[in-house]
Amino acid sequence: MRITVFGAAGKVGRRVVDEALLRGHEVTAVIRNPAHMDDLPATAIARVGDAANTENVITISRDQDVVINATRSATSDEQEVNHTTRALMDGLARTGARLLVIGGAASLTVPGTGGRTVIDDPRFLHPAAQLVGHASLVQFHACLAETRVDWTYLSPPAQLVHGERTGHYRLGRDELLLDKDGDSRISIEDLAVVLLDEAENPRHHRMRFTAAY
Repeated sequence: MRITVFGAAGKVGRRVVDEALLRGHEVTAVIRNPAHMDDLPATAIARVGDAANTENVITISRDQDVVINATRSATSDEQEVNHTTRALMDGLARTGARLLVIGGAASLTVPGTGGRTVIDDPRFLHPAAQLVGHASLVQFHACLAETRVDWTYLSPPAQLVHGERTGHYRLGRDELLLDKDGDSRISIEDLAVVLLDEAENPRHHRMRFTAAY
């Protein structure tokens, strides 16, 4: 497949690029700052572009099968996140590429709480991370409102950490996945596996899903 990754130099985006290349896909790695070109794998097609610029999205995603949004707002600004998501949708509505969004866990419901979401549960989202959580809520609702693009929203578990690639994980939909100890976690490396598995074998069209150990 031809896969474009926006935010390709970030901690998650770079693992996604590596996983896609490992599987033999043609990968276009998009970054905003050309100073980070040397951080990208030599086998990726490096491009400078901005997911918040609709014309950039159209140009870069033309003839692509899948576009992955791994960008993050440096300030978790809700308006910025909303603008970026809508710019991506407007661009991909013109090119027909499928969109996979690496989102947040804030809107997942916590098991056994009667419907409380992660953003309202300090056990899983520290108060200091509220801005990040609210930005991901805006992003998720912008996706829910989209009917032109074949999108998928991946909510990571409460803990997304550096680790190893095991290839093992569990899938869920709208509820936070907990292990036997009550933890909700996955490595960044295995989140990339989850994402590429979904890219290769689509199961979640215009819906959200989640994954954890």
